[in-house]
Order: sequence, then C-alpha cells, then structure tokens
Amino acid sequence: MEAYVKLNTEDGIGTIEFFHQQSNSLPGHILSEIANTITKAGEDNSIKVIILKSAGERVFCAGASFDELVAIDTPENGKIFFSGFANVINAARKCPKFIIGRVQGKAVGGGVGMASATDYCFATKFAATKLSELAIGIGPFVVGPAVERKVGTSAFSAMTINATKWFDSNWACEKGLYTEVFDTTEEMDTEIDKLASTLSQSNPEAMKGLKKMMWEGTDHWDTLLIERAESSGKLVLSDFTKNAIEKFKAN
Repeated sequence: MEAYVKLNTEDGIGTIEFFHQQSNSLPGHILSEIANTITKAGEDNSIKVIILKSAGERVFCAGASFDELVAIDTPENGKIFFSGFANVINAARKCPKFIIGRVQGKAVGGGVGMASATDYCFATKFAATKLSELAIGIGPFVVGPAVERKVGTSAFSAMTINATKWFDSNWACEKGLYTEVFDTTEEMDTEIDKLASTLSQSNPEAMKGLKKMMWEGTDHWDTLLIERAESSGKLVLSDFTKNAIEKFKAN
C-alpha cells in the first residue's frame, strides 16, 4: 500500500488522514503534503473543524523516516528535511480552524510534535509517547516548542533527557498532551465525532478568534522553527548520528 495524505470533507468536518507503510513514519514528501493539506483545509469555507489522524492501529506516527535521515548528505539537505516538521507545526498553528488530534497508538519524535500542534487531542491507552532524538545524536529541536507549550518545561525536559523511555498515555494526559484517553479506538472515535459535530455548528469567527488567542506569543515560530531545522540538519551529519540510526534500523 502506497503512502498517502488525503482530505475528506463531510458535514463541515474535514478529516485529514496520513499513512506510511513504515509505521506511519514521515518522509519529506508526506510532511509537505500534510502541511499543504492543513493549509488547504483552513482556507476551505465549507470546513468548520479539522480532524488529524493516521491510518492503522496501535501506531500513530513513528516520526522521521530513518531512510531519509541516513540519506542526508549536506547541511542544506538536512535543513530542508527538518523544515518539513516546522512547516507542519506552523501550518497547524496558523490554521484558523480548530484541529482535533486522534492518536490511536504510539507516537515518536515528530509524531509527538504533530499531536502537540493540534488544539484538542484524543488518545487511546495504547498511545505511549517518546522523544527519541537524543538517542540518535540529535534532539527534538524543531518539535520542542510545540511539545513544551503543551506539557510544560519539566515534562518536556524529562522526555528529552530520557530519550529511550516510553511515557504512557495517562502520563501524557496528566501533562496536557492528550485531553482525553480511552480504552478503545471505538470509544475514542465516538467522542471525536461528538465534538467535531458540535464544533461544526459553532460560530466560525468565534472559533477563529479563540484559536488565535490560544496560540498567542508564537508568531516568531516561522523563524524559530526553521532555525531549529538548520541546527538539526547539521547534527544529523555527524558520525555518531549516522551510526546510531543504522543501529536503530538493524533492530
């Protein structure tokens, strides 16, 4: 099955779904499509609220594509790749519609960043999280501002430093990454449908104003996240990182 990003619109609800055969990992072209699709949905007057989800069970998103990380051979190519995560977060941040996150399973690295960039995030008990970047010699520089905004400095530091630890969904909910956690995907989807339906009938201008207020103080992220992408693009070229990624791929 080929990787994809698709947008389905029904009754004022725009559902963006992405898929990649390697545990919903994020190569550059998928990142670009997600960012563009979020922007497109934000500009579509027939869409009042957006749901962001991935396909499959038990894995929401495995983060950056290891194949593409290994292939990075210049600082500029590294900056371009990591800018893909910056573009997704900034697209979600600037989208005038509320974005509901649906995290049905594990989220790693950029997947945690994507969940953090939503405005109201649902999850299942299987949705453990991990910021594994330090374990491969880099760091969650690009997604960091979005994650820290949701969970606070202390929890973000814990995830960043203990880069091999899975933090379970209840921990993530207590820290504010997830708003609600459910035992089953079916229960989660029922509640997502309820909230999305309610929001689709709400005042678009009021929601737009609230969204802008909620993201107040982040206007500088257009520049900040690209600067962070440049830093990551340089670090990924180190021998340490190259060797660490190869070990991860071999496991």
